[in-house]
Amino acid sequence: MQLLIQSIVTGILLGGLYAIIGVGMSIIFGIMGLTNIAHGNLMILSSFLIMVFSTQFVDSIIIALLITMVCMVILGFLFQKFLVNAVIDKGDEPALLVTFGLSIIIQNVLDLIFGADARSIASDFAQVNVVSTKYFSISGAYLANFIVAILVIAALTLIIRGTYLGRAIRSASDNTKAAELMGVNTKLYYAITMAIAMLTACIAGLLVGNTFVFYPYSGTQYLIIAFGVVVIGGMGSIVGTMLGGLILGLGQLLGAYFFGTGAQILSGYIIMLVLLTIRPAGLLSNAKRK
Repeated sequence: MQLLIQSIVTGILLGGLYAIIGVGMSIIFGIMGLTNIAHGNLMILSSFLIMVFSTQFVDSIIIALLITMVCMVILGFLFQKFLVNAVIDKGDEPALLVTFGLSIIIQNVLDLIFGADARSIASDFAQVNVVSTKYFSISGAYLANFIVAILVIAALTLIIRGTYLGRAIRSASDNTKAAELMGVNTKLYYAITMAIAMLTACIAGLLVGNTFVFYPYSGTQYLIIAFGVVVIGGMGSIVGTMLGGLILGLGQLLGAYFFGTGAQILSGYIIMLVLLTIRPAGLLSNAKRK
C-alpha cells in the first residue's frame, strides 16, 4: 500500500512536469495548426544554455533562466518570422520540414560543442525531501515542477483569454482571412506565439535539467512525451495539456507499480491509445480550424 500511494503521488507530480514540457507545443498547434518537431530540442537547448550561464557567467540559476529566456524568445521570434512564416501558407509539409531541420541542427550543434556526456543543472533544493510521511515522500524538484506547471498554465490561460494580445492571437487562429481583413498582422502574432512557446520551453528546460540528466539527443525523448501529453489532453488546449500530463504521468507510474519498471513507458502510451480510441480529438481539443 505504501508503494502504491508513493506511485500515485509521484505520478501526479511527474504529470506536472510533463504538462510544462508539452504546453508550448500545444500552443503552437492550437494557434497555427503546426506540429513543432523542434520543440524537444529547443527545450534541451534551453537546458544547456541555463547550465552554461549558471556555471560560467552568473551564480544564480534564476538569473541564468532569465538570460536564457531572452535568448530563446529572440531565437523563436526570428525562426518563426523568417523561416516558418515564409512557408506556412504553402501547406503543412513545408513548415513541418523546417521545424524538423531546426531540430537536427540543434541536436548536432549541441553534440559537437558538449559531447555525449550526461549533464544536469545542480540544485541542492532538488535533492531534499520537502515532504516526508509514513506513506510517501516528495522531493523538492518534483514539488517545484508541479507548482510551476500550475502557475504557468494559469498564466497562459489568463493571457490567451483575458488580454488584447490573447484575443488577437485567437482571432489569427480562428479565422485567418477575417483577421487580416480587420487589420491583424497574423504572421506577426504567429511569431509572438512562438516566442511565448519558447518561454515555456525555457522553464521546462530548467525543470527537466534540475530533475533528470540530459544529453544533446534528449530532445527526441521529450518531443515524444510532449506529443503524448498534447494528444491526450487535446491539440491546442492549454488546460487539456495539464490533464494530459497528469494522465500520462499517473499511467506510467502505476504501470511500473503493477507490471514492473520495464513497462513504465509502454503503459503510459497504451493509456494514450485507449483514450484516443474513445476521444480521437483528445479530451479537450481546441485545435486550429482549417
